[in-house]
Amino acid sequence: MERYVLGIDLGTSAVKVSCLDHSGKIIDQEKENYPVYNSAEGFSEQNPNDWVQGTLEAIKKIMIKIRNLAKIDGISFSGQMHSLVILDKNKEIIRPAILWNDGRTAAEAKYINENFGKKIVEITGNKATAGFTLPKLLWLQKNEPNNFARIRYFMMPKDYVRYKMTGKINTDYSDATGTIMLDIAHDCWSNEILNFFKVPRYYCPELVNSTDFIGLPLHEVCGKTGLNQDAKIFAGGGDNAVAAIGSGILNSQNILCSIGTSGVVLADEKSPHTPYEGTLQMEHHAIPEHFYSMGVTLAAGESLSWFKNTFFPQKSFSDLLLMAQKSDLGANKLFFTPYINGERTPYSDSFIRGSFTGISNTSTKNDFCRAVIEGITYSLQDLISIYEQNNKTIYNIISIGGGAKSKFWLKLQADVFGKNIVALKNEQGPGIGAAMIAAMGCRWFKDWNSCINVFVKYNEIIAPDPHNTALYKKYYHLYHKIYNSIAPLARAATRL
Repeated sequence: MERYVLGIDLGTSAVKVSCLDHSGKIIDQEKENYPVYNSAEGFSEQNPNDWVQGTLEAIKKIMIKIRNLAKIDGISFSGQMHSLVILDKNKEIIRPAILWNDGRTAAEAKYINENFGKKIVEITGNKATAGFTLPKLLWLQKNEPNNFARIRYFMMPKDYVRYKMTGKINTDYSDATGTIMLDIAHDCWSNEILNFFKVPRYYCPELVNSTDFIGLPLHEVCGKTGLNQDAKIFAGGGDNAVAAIGSGILNSQNILCSIGTSGVVLADEKSPHTPYEGTLQMEHHAIPEHFYSMGVTLAAGESLSWFKNTFFPQKSFSDLLLMAQKSDLGANKLFFTPYINGERTPYSDSFIRGSFTGISNTSTKNDFCRAVIEGITYSLQDLISIYEQNNKTIYNIISIGGGAKSKFWLKLQADVFGKNIVALKNEQGPGIGAAMIAAMGCRWFKDWNSCINVFVKYNEIIAPDPHNTALYKKYYHLYHKIYNSIAPLARAATRL
């Protein structure tokens, strides 16, 4: 009987469950969508039970296909980071989850930075932004005090799904650092932060490593999905840490560029002590005793989705990319800034909004399509520039997500970044990374390098065109000036 592992990738719009064998081959993959609720401008929430239902349904579909042919050795998770789930003393959900891209907590983030100063960076490796978990708790403290008082446990999305599968409540270090309540150097919840902001210590879940065995699936979970009862469930990690594993980012001078709902540029770090001073996030890796830094642009793929759904609902994303190719480099001097949800890095600005700049009577639909693709890529160059300014050596950029599905966009990334771009043969980085955690937990491999050598497979290197890179540097220089031009207008608009 064959033996497989499952990698559960709990994203913002859908859960994907991947079934892999010992050779790293994907045997099957199932996806279940769920909604995001925007009850007010800047609000972004989900029902945690939608995640559970979607996950169990996806597992069920896989088990129907492999039943009587194989069994599952291990299961692990990749999950959207920072999003806040709160449970009461009966372990019941108190309110909808507040997501990572929810912008309501700008005032709370500002309060943390102004009242805790450099201390928050020294302890956690991060400045407070609206996306992190602590500002969400402070928002509840102020605006929903009854709900705040009912909290017995807070956790991240994948932790809630894992709790519903095992009955155990905990979180791993990679997700815990995204709360800005963890002392990153000492691997513990920071009493100094919790006491200052009046967050009870008992709210905080037990801390575990990503590869730690948590438990076996509950009887009712096996009944709903067809899972074998001896499938071992391991903690897993935050999506970016797990995507780094699935992309082979470990002790290398390669960096990761991920274009999903958000855009992420991520690098492995030897220690939590870096020169970035909170400009880039500093996090625990999902691999014990490793760390990573990352910058996040809030609306990468989401900007393209918004553009398509608003202006070209009948067209596919492939259609938009074909249209973009019909426009020249620089999109006929049309610029798009993807700040539709505000921006995290490098500006940490919840009030900024997106823009098209340079519209003329010669602008075409193709130009608008290309401007959106280029604008998203320029926003990622903002993040790469921070690494370059801090003398980070970058040999190759591993590209995953929506931007890795198109040869046109991969080449555009190479030209804008002026770096070699490498795509994965299977670009499902977080799902593969979660499966790799399960494989390591099951001791399929003696060390992480052995696991990476089997599971992570790369396509050819795409080199930049020097002529195009020189042109894009000029366009990027202009793009980078737009923020300071429109930021005062965006702030004035919030006061109307």
